[in-house]
Amino acid sequence: MRIIPPESRHRDDWERLYAGYAAFYKVEQTPEMRATVWNWIHDPAHEVKAVVAEDETGRAIGLAHYRPFARPLRALYGGFLDDLFVDPTHRGGRVADALIEHLAAIGREKGWNVIRWITADDNYRGRGVYDRVATRTGWITYDKAL
Repeated sequence: MRIIPPESRHRDDWERLYAGYAAFYKVEQTPEMRATVWNWIHDPAHEVKAVVAEDETGRAIGLAHYRPFARPLRALYGGFLDDLFVDPTHRGGRVADALIEHLAAIGREKGWNVIRWITADDNYRGRGVYDRVATRTGWITYDKAL
């Protein structure tokens, strides 16, 4: 397995993975929405970036979308992991661990002091990974719909 930015040859796999991610969180997502995100991650000026985990055949088996975020209280930058998804047939193979560690390496190169993400309370399998590779915080998240 290797972790690399997604290339045009990964488009179909990325679409399949991202649709699976949306389904997992019960978010209705259209092909147009995925096209928008695909364009974002390939636009050098856009803040959202991505990596994929590919197997020995070059097939994408996991994805991660991330972006920098300012931390004014600390006068630093961190990285925010927006989306992480691993093909269900490859779970248990430490693909998520590899994706998170790759983002940590990117963060260290950029001088970030943290990689942060949120997950659903009932994402027990994912939380098992996250509890192993990171520290759970005491912060509670709120959304105000606009």
